[in-house]
Amino acid sequence: MNSQKRQRVVVGMSGGVDSSATAALLLEQGYEVIGITLKLWPQDCVNRAEDKCCGPQAVTDARAVCHKLGVPYYLIDESAEFQSKVIQYFADEYKVGRTPNPCVLCNQNLKFGRLIDRADQLGAQFIATGHFARVEFSPQPVGRADLPVSPDAQQRVPTKFPGRHLLKRGRDLKKDQSYFLFSLRQDQLARAMFPLGEKTKSDTREVARHCQLKTADKEESMEICFVPDNDYGKFLREANLVQKHRGDIVDLHGRVLGHHDGIEFYTIGQRKGLGITTPKPVYVIELDVENNRVVVGDDSALDRDEFVVERCNWHPFDDLTGPVEVTAKIRYNHPGTAATVTPLENNSVRVKLHTPQRAITPGQAAVFYQDDLVVGGGWIAR
Repeated sequence: MNSQKRQRVVVGMSGGVDSSATAALLLEQGYEVIGITLKLWPQDCVNRAEDKCCGPQAVTDARAVCHKLGVPYYLIDESAEFQSKVIQYFADEYKVGRTPNPCVLCNQNLKFGRLIDRADQLGAQFIATGHFARVEFSPQPVGRADLPVSPDAQQRVPTKFPGRHLLKRGRDLKKDQSYFLFSLRQDQLARAMFPLGEKTKSDTREVARHCQLKTADKEESMEICFVPDNDYGKFLREANLVQKHRGDIVDLHGRVLGHHDGIEFYTIGQRKGLGITTPKPVYVIELDVENNRVVVGDDSALDRDEFVVERCNWHPFDDLTGPVEVTAKIRYNHPGTAATVTPLENNSVRVKLHTPQRAITPGQAAVFYQDDLVVGGGWIAR
């Protein structure tokens, strides 16, 4: 415990209550805490996101919290990296008919990428964030996994995973953010601390109030930090990341029902804002990039029970070498559904859902669980 008290931790400070409580808890536990805010925003985002984590108010709040706690604070410019690794990815995904999840890439490349680099420069052993998730470690090494599905019974990942850092859901399932962390590598998880993983949101606010931190009652934003008003189409246009280009809106038989200004402004399952009149409601079923068409149909066409997931990352093992039973989440607010995951070539898997699900969207993350354990995940293919 004495050596633990001497360990140095860099806390990623967003200016919100969660990262504030994280810093306070670690300080209380005896760690040497350093607060860092990564300045991620492009300059033109500042005026449109004043109160978000990419706005100056967040920096002011984070600095005030660190001053109150008596810990060092640094603001570090990583806007060029954010532009290339997150915002450009965001635009490029929409251009090829996928709906991106920039928070996962931001966690992987910035919060647990560049922040680790900064921690190294400051001699810190760990980095901590205010995510509601948990990391556990099993000390013995493990090889490749071979988990075939028996025809008589579902196979489960073994309960012990020696030599692996395991990512688990936060105890507060309503706030659990493990979905956004699935792509973290073993070396990143080895340095990660999530002090809020065992706590609820109300616990977190109580910690901040107890320490008299100004962020204790600060509202949280559920929007993408660099997209004001959650209007991603407006952001893409105003940032000159996407240009309007006219195309057809067609039904499942190819009949032209209207026109659009770019497939980038549509996503699978969308019903509102299509700009066409039909006898009954229709939804976006497919984005046909090659022909620049938005394909629409009734809601029954949205149901699917099978899809491919690419660029998979696994936590209990390096590779999946046989089918395994999981609970699959196809988007963050999805409750999860039983599925069989079967490995394919090139680090991809085929996901067979036991019950068809609505609006499975290319570009979104599919994350696989067994109880609280994050088995792994990847990106839904077109």
